[in-house]
Amino acid sequence: MKTLTFILSLLGLALLTAITAWLGVGHVLSAMQRIGVSGFAALVLAQLVIDGGLGVAWFASCPELGLIRTIAARAVRDAAGNCLPFSQLGGMAIGIRATCGGVGRYGKRVSIHWPEAVSTNIVDITTEVLGQIAFILVALLCLLGHQGAGRFIWPVIGGMGFLAIGITGFIWTQQRGGAAVSRFTNFFGKHIAESWRDSLIDNMDLFQARLDALWARPGRIALGAGLHFLCWIGSAGITWLAFTLLGAHLSFPSAIAIEGVVCGIMSASFLVPASLGVQEAAYVTLGMIFGIDAKISLGLSLLRRGRDIAIGIPVIAAWQILEMRRLRREQTTLYTAKESAAYSKNNPSKRAS
Repeated sequence: MKTLTFILSLLGLALLTAITAWLGVGHVLSAMQRIGVSGFAALVLAQLVIDGGLGVAWFASCPELGLIRTIAARAVRDAAGNCLPFSQLGGMAIGIRATCGGVGRYGKRVSIHWPEAVSTNIVDITTEVLGQIAFILVALLCLLGHQGAGRFIWPVIGGMGFLAIGITGFIWTQQRGGAAVSRFTNFFGKHIAESWRDSLIDNMDLFQARLDALWARPGRIALGAGLHFLCWIGSAGITWLAFTLLGAHLSFPSAIAIEGVVCGIMSASFLVPASLGVQEAAYVTLGMIFGIDAKISLGLSLLRRGRDIAIGIPVIAAWQILEMRRLRREQTTLYTAKESAAYSKNNPSKRAS
């Protein structure tokens, strides 16, 4: 898998280099400069609003976690996925770790155990994919009728079909496939610390019970998927805003079509780290269908990557600081407990009194 990831990364980098060389680096940079610092800040701010909405969607499915925890943990999970693309399951593992700590439902700092953190992350990812499928369907409807769009419609429909089959099997596995969940947990456990892995595997029954409890609330699952769908629509709004700031004239339905198809293509190319080259090729090709200059489309893709890094790096840094403080508190508590036990052992009269 590591060899395949490395090869796909090289191919993606070669594709990105070829597209940039074809359009001209100077022309692409000139197109990006139109947006300015204020425009880039507007894109970052808009994405932060969407990120908050993703946390709200998670909270809708799993309200017991608390709104502040879901917003913060979702931000950490996305930041790790965007900034650590070569780490297999890295975003998921870090997101679960972030879910374990933080502020709970009633504003109190309450830690939760691994089984609950893993189950709630899995449910959130599932509801997001359900919202994504609905979004891609809307995007395909917006794409119909445009000249040259036919080359994308059937491949995206096929990819969406595989996505639908995959998420259906994933949902069934969560609800009835206890053995399959156990195998997934054992596989996932190879990518996390040994103490965390042992805790997760030893609590498989609790993990499955938590999944069953979450899926026993179909109304909340549907609400979470619906809010995720609205967030996907919001991401299309950011695409529309970015094209407008770059000087392109694009209707909102066209922005939905572009963002939805790009989303579908990136989902199909999940093995390519950060969809390197794939994202750029998709934006350029789709932009040409809607009459947008290829340099602007490539500039949009690069701005999107810059926006993700501008948000992701501070989020990861902040989480790392909080995590070090948390570990320091745990070590201090453990050391104090050991000192107290040793003192009681060496002073039996004090203990008796």
